[in-house]
Amino acid sequence: MSRRCLVLCTVALLVVGVFGTTFAAPMTIRYTHFQPGSLDQPKHAAALAFKQYVEANTKGEIQVQLFPASQLGDADTVLEGLRMGSIQLGVVHDGPISSVYAPMMVYNLPYLFSDQTEAWAVFDGPFTQEIGEAMRKATGIRVMALADNGIRHFTNSKREIRTPQDMKGMKIRVQPSPLYEMLVRSLGASPSAIAWTELPTALQQGVVDGQENGVTNILAASLYQYQKYVTLDGHVYSYHAYLMNDAFFSKLTRQQQDVVRKGIEIAKWIHRGMTAMQDMNASTILGQVGMKVSSLSPAELEAFRKAALTPAADWMKKEIGEKWVTGLLKAVDEARAGK
Repeated sequence: MSRRCLVLCTVALLVVGVFGTTFAAPMTIRYTHFQPGSLDQPKHAAALAFKQYVEANTKGEIQVQLFPASQLGDADTVLEGLRMGSIQLGVVHDGPISSVYAPMMVYNLPYLFSDQTEAWAVFDGPFTQEIGEAMRKATGIRVMALADNGIRHFTNSKREIRTPQDMKGMKIRVQPSPLYEMLVRSLGASPSAIAWTELPTALQQGVVDGQENGVTNILAASLYQYQKYVTLDGHVYSYHAYLMNDAFFSKLTRQQQDVVRKGIEIAKWIHRGMTAMQDMNASTILGQVGMKVSSLSPAELEAFRKAALTPAADWMKKEIGEKWVTGLLKAVDEARAGK
């Protein structure tokens, strides 16, 4: 081999050795959620914080691409993408998740939590770790965190509701779900499953007398235009789950996994804080748009809880197994006792 050829080969090897790793393509997290891509939206404010934290703390080894406003499809499409690995991280609300892994519906038991501190203690505790691990094994989707999707309340156009008896004779719109239908029946009203997109028209035309949703959705769809009364009964603490493709997460180095976990922890608390701000100020916010707000006493709330929780729990035990129902109720009791 000539000296010139030897020199060229040596240089080529050095180039590959030095630059080959330096310019390796970064890993990409495709991250999607369903709220508009603006800073006043909890999901997007949280997503922006996650992106900044992860990219800065991995020195560009991981890049985060954000897809707000359902850009990658509806919830079912996103969940399938998380299964297959075409989407690495998605924030999805409770209803669709339960269609993929039924035990996750257990958090929708009515009148489960007294306040956010109880809910967050359970969301961050060993029960959620256990059910999340079971979901990972069954679906290949890892539950990274649970954040708030708003506390759900009843609204109607007929009268003030302070007791379950006040709901008798009313037609209440619910999302298509046997659990929500059972909830409304247990309180003496008639449920009517109507798609979200059709709800404003149904209220305007009097197809139903009322509905149930959190403050964010009541405002977003201007439901207060057709609903004079709101009862802050807080029957369900709806959640958003931060979900990651397990195979992708497992391929990360230990250091990268730690950064991703911390990034989601930051995002979770931003998300919770912004949503909780609206929930905690529901009386003021909804009063300012002209609704008559009924804030219930602990004794009044207990009447709703007694009417609805036991039938829902008995039904859910048959659907998903007694283990998850009794386990969650125990976790709530421990959170309430401050353990």
